[in-house]
Amino acid sequence: MSRREFLKLGGLSLGTLAFSSALQNFTGFDDSLLVRVATNSVSVYSRPSDKSSIISTWYRDELLRVYDEVTVDEPAHNPVWYRVWGGYVHRARLQRVKILYNETLSSLGLDEGLRRPVEVTVPFTEPWKTSKAYGWQKLGFRLYYGSVHLAQAIEAGPTGEPWYHIYDDLTGPPYYYVNPLHVRPIPLEELAPITPEVSLEKKRIDVNLATQTLIAYEYDKQVLKTTFSSGIPNGDTKTPQGDFRILEKDPAKHMGNGNLFAEAEDYELPGVPWTLFFTTEGHAFHGTYWHENFGAPMSHGCINMRNEDAKWLFRWALPKHEIGKATNRGYGTLVQIHY
Repeated sequence: MSRREFLKLGGLSLGTLAFSSALQNFTGFDDSLLVRVATNSVSVYSRPSDKSSIISTWYRDELLRVYDEVTVDEPAHNPVWYRVWGGYVHRARLQRVKILYNETLSSLGLDEGLRRPVEVTVPFTEPWKTSKAYGWQKLGFRLYYGSVHLAQAIEAGPTGEPWYHIYDDLTGPPYYYVNPLHVRPIPLEELAPITPEVSLEKKRIDVNLATQTLIAYEYDKQVLKTTFSSGIPNGDTKTPQGDFRILEKDPAKHMGNGNLFAEAEDYELPGVPWTLFFTTEGHAFHGTYWHENFGAPMSHGCINMRNEDAKWLFRWALPKHEIGKATNRGYGTLVQIHY
């Protein structure tokens, strides 16, 4: 059997399982040795070096099993390669994923009008929408592992079983639906603010574009240090320098054009998690599920962060967020960006 035939068979099997209610008995399955191709294609090399020969090519959203991690001398900011079937692939354009199935909530557990953040826990899931004219339709884009979305109701989905009705800040109503098997309702305690009693002027965020390093300070004491990916330093994609304030915080943000039937290559990023805007032009800190190349400029001007770091910053920085609200605005934590 060729690799292409194997992948097709595997995809059909996964797709069938995704709609199977029997999988309710397998919640919590964890496969932590998978990576998803998060760009158009990646090459597998004979050795952990892009100067070695290319063995094969894998394409967007295909899954590779990782057998080992190898650390080499370069690139210095991201020296990790994965040993996969046939050779080695650099991790920059891969996303580490798991397959974790979830039980369906009977209630969102929030007051009316509030929305429950849910996090995708499978490599990707495909949302659906419904209308009187066309009935149920599968949308063109996918929701990827680690992305966060806002469930506003639990209603019958395309299978007839309860699905989460997702609010989308960019597309507008009637929004779309997601299989609850594929998303984890985030426990409310995970969303609680961190040190909300510390005053506004005692917290600040220092962003060094030269080293691609972010440090969060509380009472001038370091409480977080991490690497990030800023804007590509030319034209409209560079990250601005200067002093700013956090102006708006969104647990889930749809970045792109809002095209429900966009192709995979289009700039469409639904469910960007833990977004903190610091300019009115749209520059923000946020989680990132489309690359693993922190330490090098990669973005259109935002500060790309690992999801776990962005989530911590979201909970820690002011203005204080209210659980269940799609947007929280105010005069927030100081942000200092420099070289």
